[in-house]
Amino acid sequence: MTDLEADLRKAVRGEVGFDVTSRALTTMDASNYRRVPLGVVAPRDADDVAAVLEVCRTHGVPVVPRGGGTSIAGQATGTGVVLDFTRHMNRVLALDPGARTAVVQPGLVLDRLQDAAAPHGLRFGPDPSTHSRCTLGGMIGNNSCGSHSVAWGTTADSVSELDVVTARGQRLRLGQGWAGAPAGLRELVDGELARLRTGFPELPRRISGYALDALLPEHRADVARSFCGSEGTLGVLTEAVVRLVEAPPARALAVLGYADEGAAAEAAAGLLVHRPLTVEGMAADLVPSAAALPRGGAWLFVETGGSSESEARARAEEIVRAADVLDAHVVTDPAGQRALWRIREDASGTATRMPDGSEAWPGWEDCAVPPRRLGAYLRDFRELLGAHGLRGTPYGHFGDGCIHVRIDFDLLTRAGIGRFRRFSEELAELVAAHGGSLSGEHGDGQARAELLPTMYGDEMVALFERAKAVWDPDDLLNPGMLVRPAPLDTNLRFSVLPRKPVDVAFGYPADGGDFSAAVRRCVGVAKCRTTASSGPAVMCPSFRATGEEAHSTRGRARLLHEMLAGEAGGVVTDGWRSTEVRDALDLCLSCKGCRSDCPVGVDMATYKAEFLHHHYAGRRRPASHHSMGRLPEWLRRVDRVRAAAMVNALASVRPLAALAKRLGGIAPERRIPEVAARTFSRWWDGRNARGTGDLVVLWPDTFTEHLSPSVGQAAVRVLEAAGLRVALPPTVHLEKAPVGDGRTVALDPVSLLRGRGRVCCGLTYVSTGQLDRARTVLRRTLDLMTPVLETRAPVVVLEPSCAAALRSDLPELLHDDPRAALLASRVLTFAEALERLAPDWRPPALNRPVVGQTHCHQHAVLGDTADRRLREAAGLTGDLSGGCCGLAGNFGFEKGHFEVSRACAEEQLLPSVRQAPRDAVVLADGFSCRTQLEQLAGVRGRHLAEVLAEGLAQRP
Repeated sequence: MTDLEADLRKAVRGEVGFDVTSRALTTMDASNYRRVPLGVVAPRDADDVAAVLEVCRTHGVPVVPRGGGTSIAGQATGTGVVLDFTRHMNRVLALDPGARTAVVQPGLVLDRLQDAAAPHGLRFGPDPSTHSRCTLGGMIGNNSCGSHSVAWGTTADSVSELDVVTARGQRLRLGQGWAGAPAGLRELVDGELARLRTGFPELPRRISGYALDALLPEHRADVARSFCGSEGTLGVLTEAVVRLVEAPPARALAVLGYADEGAAAEAAAGLLVHRPLTVEGMAADLVPSAAALPRGGAWLFVETGGSSESEARARAEEIVRAADVLDAHVVTDPAGQRALWRIREDASGTATRMPDGSEAWPGWEDCAVPPRRLGAYLRDFRELLGAHGLRGTPYGHFGDGCIHVRIDFDLLTRAGIGRFRRFSEELAELVAAHGGSLSGEHGDGQARAELLPTMYGDEMVALFERAKAVWDPDDLLNPGMLVRPAPLDTNLRFSVLPRKPVDVAFGYPADGGDFSAAVRRCVGVAKCRTTASSGPAVMCPSFRATGEEAHSTRGRARLLHEMLAGEAGGVVTDGWRSTEVRDALDLCLSCKGCRSDCPVGVDMATYKAEFLHHHYAGRRRPASHHSMGRLPEWLRRVDRVRAAAMVNALASVRPLAALAKRLGGIAPERRIPEVAARTFSRWWDGRNARGTGDLVVLWPDTFTEHLSPSVGQAAVRVLEAAGLRVALPPTVHLEKAPVGDGRTVALDPVSLLRGRGRVCCGLTYVSTGQLDRARTVLRRTLDLMTPVLETRAPVVVLEPSCAAALRSDLPELLHDDPRAALLASRVLTFAEALERLAPDWRPPALNRPVVGQTHCHQHAVLGDTADRRLREAAGLTGDLSGGCCGLAGNFGFEKGHFEVSRACAEEQLLPSVRQAPRDAVVLADGFSCRTQLEQLAGVRGRHLAEVLAEGLAQRP
């Protein structure tokens, strides 16, 4: 233990972390930069903050305040001690609806303030796209804005008073009339009045540099306002009094379509006279699908408010009439508006990939120019990109003249980094020529501070340095930011990563087979850190259960990044053997939610399987990997000797069950599920085939086969009622396809000698990282399925996790076998099969409400559009909840996971079931989901096939 760590532990009541994990999690924010801290402190209150500053001043160690870590310019990284305010100092301390003010702590997530203000008809005006995870302290440090700044301004416009602790331990309360000003600040300003009155460009989004002009007499000498945007370099914020605004009771969203971004940019400023709440712009290359948008190649999202829906709509329609557009939609439905806004908000992530899949990076994320000059600036900007052979996709706050863009810089080679610097210098000159600001929202940080002389001139930058010295004479707070900055092309986070692809098992087709590129996908926008979920979103259940960064998708990606960096400067130095990475991945449910919910498509379930594969190579595995990872083998053996009744009887004896769970690494709180007395395949063998229509091959997954055969039986009845002919996959290696009823086969002696087998999706092997075994199982499965693949028969998979494994894991793990991609392309869910193969069939009219949860793998990989249409056709009303049930295959059964598993279920699934009408159908297509419902709520969930089969039985 270092002297610094020991002294901090003595001085503060909050957590002190100098361990590998704590440091690795804070090496980066959402920028291109990486700096390794000595340690992290989570202060409990202002006294802790003051104590940390005193200890660090004594040791000469810098201090960096950090909120949600979503800063895009590098200002939330540092080499000294990082203050993490999100753990303890994260509350709304008071809210006064009459005065329209709130007292907040710096680690408070913006959405939590909005939740507290909403019952009073109030809200905090600024709302960055990261509103679900960014903190008020970070917003004040960056002077954040968001989409509503045309109506409600920047964070500085919403700040009343600030409590700060200076680097030398002074506790100041900043406000107007020089309130809280440190000694020497007023004299500095009084001596530079002329420069301060003429040296700042007039535009709504001027965020760069220090806001020293807020200290002018005509601006009420507002010390609190001047502190906003100082990026943690002047003092450490411990409390803030912020102003709230009245939220319009109703809103409408006008989406205006234009031919291109230039036309949209030219039109934006002209709409401001109508006093909209937003004027946001984006182009078609940032939209995965423009189906929900009006015709055009670029769009403006213009929001209006009113006392009623009709008033809000009238204002939106007035804007449509005034705008010269190709097409327009006006949406007043809140759900429809949220869906459209999600397209815009996810741009901060989707922009990190070019249309061809290549990487794009921040660095020039948010320049701002006067709105009337936006069209001209964008044309010049596009020309500059072309001159440097670069590509980017602008979007952002067109009404404020603020443009976000990610650019396909090559930050991996010396030549690419040199081009990055040259482009940056020339773009700074271009922005200044248009009267703009290098930063219009996200701050300067390391990305732009070096270029502030281009915008302000050397004398103004020297004045900034003098102001910094007044506040922080020892340069203790976030050194290298804003004044005396580190060069913009140093500390790049990619410099420590291996230059050659590492040897991996999965194919990573979207990343060129490069695991480092896959890990680089995480750019830190931290959508996985959303503290509360609603709607269909899944990511990230473990973070919402624990609140720990290490259990977020971003946190795990950071640890993998440091693992790959290794001896080149990484915090994690023992590679695939790292216990820190293993422990962080331990609570990953492999729900695959990040695969769809993460704006950049991070796939932590695959990364976890990859890591476990290498971590346990040649080593003893946990017992759960054998008991549950090899579950298909155990269940087949039980069936082979007809031992289901005996196994169930033994499992019902508590001492024997407890022993089995202890030996198998199973949570003692869990009940071992019953094994079916008769498997699905044995039921199939004893029935007469029906149906004369198109042939479908029904996949007998392990869960349907051995644990829930009633699901398979119900599916057969429904599929046959829809006129389809059902067959099961072959169980021997055939020389030709099945004929006739799908069972009869022509066998030869070689086929008989090869013996019987069962198809398997490999899910349990993949989820436990037994990838060599998974490949063996999957190759055997492809051998069995080869005759089926020679036909056109689709493969219907009832268990969503197995269907997802076949669609995604199979082709990515066996990327060298063309049969894998062919089988993946044949996989249909139960609802997809009915919709595509029996479009004229009508399900029974059930006319009942439904409750339950969309399986997380279905949400992430398969999609549930066909399921929703099938439920609607059957009269099953209501939406299923999002999130994850928390059992997630082997995860919830593993020892040590029960509490997190239950917390995940309590987030959405269990409350929705408890609040459901008494006649509601509880739908749960996944075996894990049904098991979780049964064991935690005593509720029987049913597969959609079972519900429809029951309806068919009751139909005349």
